[in-house]
Amino acid sequence: MSASTPRYQQLKDSIIARISEGELRPGDRVPSENELVTAMQVSRMTANRALRELTEEGLVERIAGRGTFVAEPRVRSHVREIQNIAEEIAARGHVHSARVVELAETRAAGEIARALDVGAGTRVAHVMVLHADDGLPIQVEDRYVSSAFAPDVLAQDFAALTPAAYLTSVAPLQEAEQLVRAQMPVRRVRELLTMSDGEPELLVIRRTWADGRPVSFARLHHPGSRYELAGHYQPRYSRAPASADVVQLEAL
Repeated sequence: MSASTPRYQQLKDSIIARISEGELRPGDRVPSENELVTAMQVSRMTANRALRELTEEGLVERIAGRGTFVAEPRVRSHVREIQNIAEEIAARGHVHSARVVELAETRAAGEIARALDVGAGTRVAHVMVLHADDGLPIQVEDRYVSSAFAPDVLAQDFAALTPAAYLTSVAPLQEAEQLVRAQMPVRRVRELLTMSDGEPELLVIRRTWADGRPVSFARLHHPGSRYELAGHYQPRYSRAPASADVVQLEAL
């Protein structure tokens, strides 16, 4: 370590190394400010800055009254793509597993009827599946499917085949829309995802079309501390001269 490296950075690098080498694993307690001050012979300000920056970078999480702990790695999904969660997990070298929470016929009403563009009372399939990444609950998939589009949906084993994979096998996805929202989860979702009290969820509301009509409406619930959406965009435009109108506006 270079002598010119700031002490707080040396302290950060030391903790990061312990995490990288597996000495500290997700959920393990990280030394407190007081412990770091004593063990590393640094000021409280230095220890505080190191832990604060590690928290901001998502490597650790500080829980009031309990201490600082190594954060669970976040699962990342692309914000503009509709992907099969089992394939996402496999691409990271992890193992996907699923548990069917609910699989039944119900009658569409309110938001569901509007999303599927069917009359109130129309029979639709309700599928709720808990998805896990290496055994860690990561998504509650709460989906409604048009029975007219997929009449055999209730006969599927969604512990072995994801709803997304099944729907794609019935007909290729033609169109989709997504809405992402941060909110507090309902109790049932919190318990299924083993979320801590006060932790927000990342909710993805998704509607898909096939054969020119909406066929599926889903609410995908994720623990805010273990999931994130990302996207990479490249604007498609040429560096053409600004029009006279734009030049006029800029002059104003």
